[in-house]
Amino acid sequence: MSRFMFTITKEVYFCYGHRLMKHTGKCRHLHGHSVKAAITVVAESLNEQGMVCDFADIGAAASEYIDRQLDHNLLLHKDDPLLPALASAGERFLALDEHPTAEYLAKLIFGHVASRGYKVRSVTLWETSSACATYSEY
Repeated sequence: MSRFMFTITKEVYFCYGHRLMKHTGKCRHLHGHSVKAAITVVAESLNEQGMVCDFADIGAAASEYIDRQLDHNLLLHKDDPLLPALASAGERFLALDEHPTAEYLAKLIFGHVASRGYKVRSVTLWETSSACATYSEY
């Protein structure tokens, strides 16, 4: 990677519910978040339009995954005992291999956007206005 890089960041917003079964505090209970994900993409040079890429393209790549998997969904660990009851009630949920923390969700979004060909530097997920988690592979 070059010493000098251009970066752009696109923010996307969505809502989800979750619980952290092994947490000793109040996050062990079902609750929800309205979050902001900031996706930063890098390039060593600008394209023919003078951009790293179009902000809308990053937003579309992220939303493709977020809208289908995360937004307005209940995110739970695959071993959560609530899963059978939710399935039998026909409720929407996503069973994850890891605990549904902000850190893990940032990693999932990073992976999806990167798989669409973008050189993602980081994804920061703001779970509240004062707390965020970042995933980066650099």
